[in-house]
Amino acid sequence: MLGHDIEDYDAPKRKRKMLNIAEKVKLLDMLKEGRSYAAVGHHYGINESSVRSIKKEENNIRKTAAISFNKDAKRVVTVQVEDFGPSTSADHAVTSRFNASKGWFQKFQKRFGLKNVLLHGEAASANTAGAEAYVNNKFKAIIEEGGYKPEQVFNMDETGLFWKRMPSRTFIMQEEAKAPGFKAQKDRLTLVMCGNAAGFMIKPGLIYRSKNPRAMKNKNMDALPVYWMHNAKAWMTKALNLDWFKQCFIPEVKRYLREKGLDFKVLLLLDNAGGHADDLSYDSVQIEFLPPSTTSLIQPLDQGIIRAFKALYTHNTLQQLVDAVDSDQDFSLKDYWRGYTIASCLQNIQRAIQEMKPETLNACWKKLWPEAVQTPNGGSLDDIHHSTVDTAVNLAKQLGGDGFNDMTLDDINALIDAHTHPLTDEDLTEKKNSSSRINTLMLKVMRTYTL
Repeated sequence: MLGHDIEDYDAPKRKRKMLNIAEKVKLLDMLKEGRSYAAVGHHYGINESSVRSIKKEENNIRKTAAISFNKDAKRVVTVQVEDFGPSTSADHAVTSRFNASKGWFQKFQKRFGLKNVLLHGEAASANTAGAEAYVNNKFKAIIEEGGYKPEQVFNMDETGLFWKRMPSRTFIMQEEAKAPGFKAQKDRLTLVMCGNAAGFMIKPGLIYRSKNPRAMKNKNMDALPVYWMHNAKAWMTKALNLDWFKQCFIPEVKRYLREKGLDFKVLLLLDNAGGHADDLSYDSVQIEFLPPSTTSLIQPLDQGIIRAFKALYTHNTLQQLVDAVDSDQDFSLKDYWRGYTIASCLQNIQRAIQEMKPETLNACWKKLWPEAVQTPNGGSLDDIHHSTVDTAVNLAKQLGGDGFNDMTLDDINALIDAHTHPLTDEDLTEKKNSSSRINTLMLKVMRTYTL
């Protein structure tokens, strides 16, 4: 033992790892998404104290990242022009202001790990001072003046979900990537989550690209575990926000408060996302928008709930595959996955919501409304996330096959993180063209049979 201790003492110290600005921004985003200091430190090969030091400098780091991007985006570029005839030197080099498309910007973000940079120069940093002032002054005054109970105070937020996606290294994803047409792994929906300070979640809203998918044929849409909405891009708009508010939120909350024996007096908290309507109105419902750039600090649903939900959804999807293997000796993972539809997705969404305990959801209000939290240290969402990811890895190894039998924690976490990435313009165009081709083919078949 003594020799071992001396050997450790005399061993050369590990070289200190230096992170660049893009890596630091990505590290901060990982913390924002609910990962622990220890987990993030392990990911980057640095100790926990270094992670905490970077967190303390978050405002400066994000400002630097925003400034760096703006300088790069405003640079003057030289464009080579093809020679079609007699020309001067001025014809070969054209100096112009750089204009980036939305798709280019998204690829730039992905390449450099920049998730919160704004195009118009606004510092992409959390408004710590504004959040503290809101919690200690305005929010406290709203609660006192309204006499609200935790059961009457709700928060809504939405998130993207690539509902039919596995880690990219798995053979079913690799094979699909080679196939022509729009890829199922790019099929994205928007989930609208809403819960109160007592730890109750109402039926989630779901926005999909189709009003009546084939897999939902002959199903009672009113009996689904979600409130179904649709538009071509499957994302939140002000019109859909108003629809969700009137047709889902109001009746769900009325039913809940009636069962609790409480008056219908409600406070609904929203962030300032562009798709949120600013004209929501209903008797006895107060709408309150959180200050800009404070959602990562005080919005309850942003304190790990959404990330834990995605981990549970991934786990449930893998569990469903393993259960199918156990029940069918002739099981084919490729065939089963081909038959995994949006109806299957709804089952796993419902399970994930049900598996989130009320005391855990209640604890996520401690930054905004600490007085409403019953057990501040109970049922950590960070613990739920890590244990769920561990189980998901084990389930993947039970499935076996390339990319499954050597699944890692990082693979599952990368899949969970991927849900936050929006589709590019190219993806949306590909989806639209693929749908057009399918519709054309179906029309030809119908004409053939008619003739």
